[in-house]
Amino acid sequence: MRMSNEQMEELLAPTYRVGVYCRLSKEDDDIREGESQSISHQREIIEGFCKKGWQVEDVYTDDGYSGTTSNRPDLQRLLKDIEDKRINVVVTKDYSRLGRDNLFTEKLREIWFPKHNCRYVAINDNIDTMYEYAPFKAVINSQYSKDISKKVHSSYMNQAEKGRYTGVVPPFGYLKDPEDTYHLVIDEETAPYVRQIFDWALDGHGTAYIKRRLETNKVLCPTWWNRKRGFRNHFTKWEIQDPKNGKYVWDDSVIGDMLIKPVYYGAVASQKKNYKFKVGVINEKKPEEWIIVENTHEPIVDQDSFDIIQQKIESRKCSRGDGTYLLFAGLIKCGECGKALTIRKTNAKYPQDIYACVTYNRHGKNHCTQHRVEYDTLYNIVFDEIKSLAKQTVDAEEVARSLADAYEQEREEQKELLERNIAKAKSRIETLDRMTSKLYEDLLSGNISESIFGSMIEKTKTETEDLEKQIAADEKRLSTNDSESGNARKWIDLIKDYADITELDADTLNRLVKQIVVHEEITEDGDRNISMEIHYNFRPTDESKTYNLSEVAEANSVAKAL
Repeated sequence: MRMSNEQMEELLAPTYRVGVYCRLSKEDDDIREGESQSISHQREIIEGFCKKGWQVEDVYTDDGYSGTTSNRPDLQRLLKDIEDKRINVVVTKDYSRLGRDNLFTEKLREIWFPKHNCRYVAINDNIDTMYEYAPFKAVINSQYSKDISKKVHSSYMNQAEKGRYTGVVPPFGYLKDPEDTYHLVIDEETAPYVRQIFDWALDGHGTAYIKRRLETNKVLCPTWWNRKRGFRNHFTKWEIQDPKNGKYVWDDSVIGDMLIKPVYYGAVASQKKNYKFKVGVINEKKPEEWIIVENTHEPIVDQDSFDIIQQKIESRKCSRGDGTYLLFAGLIKCGECGKALTIRKTNAKYPQDIYACVTYNRHGKNHCTQHRVEYDTLYNIVFDEIKSLAKQTVDAEEVARSLADAYEQEREEQKELLERNIAKAKSRIETLDRMTSKLYEDLLSGNISESIFGSMIEKTKTETEDLEKQIAADEKRLSTNDSESGNARKWIDLIKDYADITELDADTLNRLVKQIVVHEEITEDGDRNISMEIHYNFRPTDESKTYNLSEVAEANSVAKAL
């Protein structure tokens, strides 16, 4: 509902603390001994103007001071009281009483007063910053609805920070707790399907494969379950097209969305979208910008499995044209261009599977080299290294656990150092912000020139930007540090189970291996030196061994000849 100006003034009047400002210079007429007659006249007009519910907090008088200078005792006292939030409205008889230096008065009116949330009124000149600069009238007219929006958003933020689930429909696999609707409990009917979906993903399968398996197994889609539970009365396009079998068809996007939801490892993720009053949802936030509160409810999958699946999703796995799944898909990367190595068969008499850089395949040698790796060579190296690491851990588990404890202690010390550095940098930024505010005040009061002001502002801005970059880098390292907490012990518990494996499978690779990086160097003689390193999930120190694949291939050729 829109309000008139009179209604707005009535609404705001009780909040006003007025500073009455009067000034008369020695050059002005009508001066007499003591307080000038003109000062009295100004004060009388202003106090009469305020007799509409505005509280006059104090009267500030600069009698005998020129308007061309900002160095006036009561003006400085007024500005100090505004800073201290003792005054939030300044009233003068006319604009010239504030000053006759246009640069100074315009900065006060356009910058300083608005910055300090202070309204300025010059009665005879019809100047009122409430209606002049910010769209105050529109703001007040929509204040009720905006306040409600803010309160609702604030409520949601409060719930988000407490880890309470505020969605209307619970995630598939969960129900709302009958005793606390902000808390989730496992739905024993649907949770097994969620576990199966994550197990397939952990084995390296993508959403298309999972979708086919769900349909083959006749698993009812989430939309059907929402109707059964009474949450929604909605039908998918598949259900409309085929009322009999459409309920078993899952959408790829639904599966993909499930696989990235922290809710399934026991966390509530909120504030995923940017929202603006009167506009609505602007865009989706990045996952790192979500508010995530962990351990809010019972998980359906463990967090380690969830994290590994996120890495696999990020690496964009693929499958062959014949539908068979590739063991190393999404794991093997080019060490030069960073792109994936893809598999193909050679055109030889006896074709064999080889991996080659996708950039080389698509764009040629001017953009990257081949990075050729034979599938059998890759398989054997990875298989042998996993068995070797597992055996070493089993044979010296006690020593390994002692080293793990030492690593964790070092990690904690590093975390404390990063936290101290971040706190120190943030404190310095706060100091620079105060310095910046003081510089603006000194400029307005005439204590410094504009050239000095510009130079000092540039220095504080540069230092602030450098500190913000440092904080971002340290916070990223701190996040990595936190995510690696306990990795040493996890690695021992994980790798020791693979000492007796007889073959590699997708489950083993996706649980253990983070990335395989292949490098290629071409010498002046045209010889190709190809090397490879294997990086693992949870391994506390990424001491990857480098394999010279050129030497391995040569050894294999000799062995075959013999």
